[in-house]
Amino acid sequence: MSSRTEAVKIAPNDAFNTQTVLWVKHWNDHLFSFAVDRPASMRFRSGEFVMIGLPTDARPLLRAYSIASPSYSDEIEFLSIAVQDGPLTSRLRHIIPGDEIYLARKTTGTLVADALTPGKRLFLLSTGTGLAPFLSVMRDPDIYERYEQVVIVHSVRRVSDLAFRDLLESKLAGDPLVEEEAAAKFRYIPTVTREPFERADRITTMMESGGLFAGVDGEPKLDPATDRVMMCGSMDMIRDCSAILERLGFEEGSNAKPADFVIEKAFVG
Repeated sequence: MSSRTEAVKIAPNDAFNTQTVLWVKHWNDHLFSFAVDRPASMRFRSGEFVMIGLPTDARPLLRAYSIASPSYSDEIEFLSIAVQDGPLTSRLRHIIPGDEIYLARKTTGTLVADALTPGKRLFLLSTGTGLAPFLSVMRDPDIYERYEQVVIVHSVRRVSDLAFRDLLESKLAGDPLVEEEAAAKFRYIPTVTREPFERADRITTMMESGGLFAGVDGEPKLDPATDRVMMCGSMDMIRDCSAILERLGFEEGSNAKPADFVIEKAFVG
């Protein structure tokens, strides 16, 4: 968090858009959300990521960030963790409304509906800030036309890390575009691994024990004939969950070859 009151402007860079921070929300001492104004020319698919950054003495310091806002939003929203010695996040954590950041002109990514073949249930498996792209996906009306159920699993270490918990527990109540569909089709399964909470299992445990299907219609098991999966978060989670899915007969998809599950390789290794 920052005690500054005067916004910081940055020098224009021909390679990037220069965007103004609209708001900042700190969920706890190391987790925060913020949004910038959206360039008029920017188009993206819900679930994609973009490079953002700040200037340095040499060249801009950039990192890939999933876009947390849906593709129709007038804002570009992000969810970030503040790493103590992180070159970029140690500076981003102190941004205030009115500050400027660099935003790449092109978005990309694999966590998009087009990278999956048709199915009935969509499971969005996330840890930590891996929730971000799914905040975009779950607010996209197209998702509710494609799937009979949309299930988002968010695994964190501390209860305070459950960003957007109220919105998710409400099934997106008040959302002007998906409120009605989400009320019928959306399921939220939070789990906390290092503090007392109603659910403490890791995602892999829930996949194998059946806990993943609490309150979810249909068979209490994953089936490549009907289920589709997106994953974003820790490398360990993605590796272990991918192994389980592959044992069950799921195939990894991509933009070039849609299949049963997808991960975002930009954040893995």
